[in-house]
Amino acid sequence: MSQPIPPAVVLVHPRREGNVGSTARAMANMGLDRLILVEPAAEIGKEATAFAVGAKFILDNVVRVPDLHTALAPFRRVVGTTSTRDRKPGIPLLTPRELPAWLAEAPPDTPTALVFGSEVGGLTNEDLALAGALVTIPCSPVQPTLNLSQSVLLLAYELFLARGATPPPQDDVEPPATSAELDGLFGHAAEVLGRVGFERDSSFSGVMRDLRRLASRAALGSRDVAILRGICRRTMGALERKGG
Repeated sequence: MSQPIPPAVVLVHPRREGNVGSTARAMANMGLDRLILVEPAAEIGKEATAFAVGAKFILDNVVRVPDLHTALAPFRRVVGTTSTRDRKPGIPLLTPRELPAWLAEAPPDTPTALVFGSEVGGLTNEDLALAGALVTIPCSPVQPTLNLSQSVLLLAYELFLARGATPPPQDDVEPPATSAELDGLFGHAAEVLGRVGFERDSSFSGVMRDLRRLASRAALGSRDVAILRGICRRTMGALERKGG
């Protein structure tokens, strides 16, 4: 059986280098070492190194990417984080303690990303639509939000504890499609829908976002994506033959 692959941590537009350093320390505490920053992101200098305390090796290997789609392209499981429990995105809404069981539904070697928003505003609805599950951390109403590195630590801690358990066999389970494969599918689907006149007003982007959430909830595999893209190709071919 494949060994579990520790998830990567993706920080979207972190503003303060101290928070990046504290995040690196929290990751090292819990056995994580892959950190991705989505630009624009804070520079890494003396402050980040001071807050990292023993985790400079993580800062030295930080990967910077221009956008979230690029960051998530290699991953088959994407977990977003939100402080608002009232949102109803149509995908699993978990606590940190429930997260390991959800991840265990896929093979243990499934590449996974944990995505955290900026200190101000968190993840946007468009960001959240890229996730297959969302994690919210219950807090006291006196102070309902957490520091960025605290959020990372709580999720990483639950995953660290869960690594001691042996997951059930997953021999016949196809891993979910990568984020890049889903991007390709929905780019193809948008082209087809636009060709048949579905793209008529400003609601089209919202419809595509909802379809992306539906795909995340369904946990489409690579073969599923290939079948749907085949349907898109044949539909476009039929439209071209008919002059549509």
